[in-house]
Order: sequence, then structure tokens, then C-alpha cells
Amino acid sequence: METNSSKSGTGSLVAGGIAALVASVCCVGPLVLLALGVGGAWVANLTALEPYRPIFVGVALVFLGLAFRKLYLVPATCAPGQSCAVPANRKRQRLMFWLVTLPVLALLTFPWYASLFY
Repeated sequence: METNSSKSGTGSLVAGGIAALVASVCCVGPLVLLALGVGGAWVANLTALEPYRPIFVGVALVFLGLAFRKLYLVPATCAPGQSCAVPANRKRQRLMFWLVTLPVLALLTFPWYASLFY
């Protein structure tokens, strides 16, 4: 039996967000630490994940694509009375999808505009 979270694509959104954070830790991490006043030679070690960045970017995009598919392309079949049958819930799920997707895309594209902050 499927749960509501698997029907709505919430798991895909969470996985995509986590993959995007891991993919951008090599670039965003040092910037955040420097902005907080934390520095030192050890900050350069955060770039050790850079070779794995393409893998995490791909994983993030796959999970975001799966969430998009669940929300827009393959409508959920719901029995009357279930939470997924309420149009307001579907609207909230789509809003949450875009509220997660926009920051994820900003994190994934950060290396291209990071030089503006350093």
C-alpha cells in the first residue's frame, strides 16, 4: 500500500534537496563560512567533494524530475475522501515543489556565479 508521501512526490523532493546541498557544499560551504567569519587553511579541504559534484547534480535533477512527474504528468488516482483528492492539497504540493526547486537550482548553478561573491 502506498503512502500519501510517495503519491505526492515528497520523498523525491527531499532527496533532490539533499543531493543539491551535497553537490553545492564545495562551493557554498566556504562562502558561508567566510561570511560568518570562520576561516583558515582547512576551509580549502571542503573542495575535496568537487570531483563528485556531477554525480550529485545528476541525482538531484533525477529526483526533481520524479517529483515533477508525480505532480504534473501522472495524476494520482484517489478515492473520494482521501487527502490527495482535495484540490487545495494538490495546489499546496505544487507550491512546495516550486519552493524547493528554485533554491535547489540556485545551489546547483552556484559555481557559475560564485565569483561575484568572492
